[in-house]
Amino acid sequence: MDIQEIISRTGGTLVVDNPGAAITRAYASDLLSDVMGHCGDESVLITIQNHLNALAVCTLAGIEAVVICHGRPVPDDMKAAAEREGVAIITTPLSQFAASVALSSLEPSSR
Repeated sequence: MDIQEIISRTGGTLVVDNPGAAITRAYASDLLSDVMGHCGDESVLITIQNHLNALAVCTLAGIEAVVICHGRPVPDDMKAAAEREGVAIITTPLSQFAASVALSSLEPSSR
């Protein structure tokens, strides 16, 4: 799945692009230690966490994109880090549950 398909399925807005992303898994969590332990490479993270620490976890875990739910705004420092690290950010008005359902065809992470 690519970034454009994620945007389409979630009714999202692209904040930061990662045009080379090849996303094969989705993971929904707000607990960043859980994300580090269970989300993996080629993943999209579905979360409400809209801060720099969430982006740092994405970088450590090899996450290609993050979907921030409930239309939460993305701070400038998070945008800058995402651009620097090559992580896409998409915002959606959907809840985490609805965004997870929209992206449910992605294989769940087995990590």
